[in-house]
Amino acid sequence: MDFPVAGFLGAIAGVVIGVINYALVIRVVESRLRALDRSQSAEERKEFENKLSLMRRIVLGIDIVVFSAVGYWAGRAIGG
Repeated sequence: MDFPVAGFLGAIAGVVIGVINYALVIRVVESRLRALDRSQSAEERKEFENKLSLMRRIVLGIDIVVFSAVGYWAGRAIGG
């Protein structure tokens, strides 16, 4: 199985763009979710924080997979 250099570089560029996108999206989404948080007890706050942590990990994983795949495809299309 042969991996072209252009595809590899495109995938790396996609990962970088995905991480930047993650940082921008998470900041907005998390601030809005925190504004809507109605936690009363420490246990509710802990559960809310756990759900936020899970959401951040899921969004990061999706961003990296999607953007690296798009970057690979773009690298292959542009670089041959």
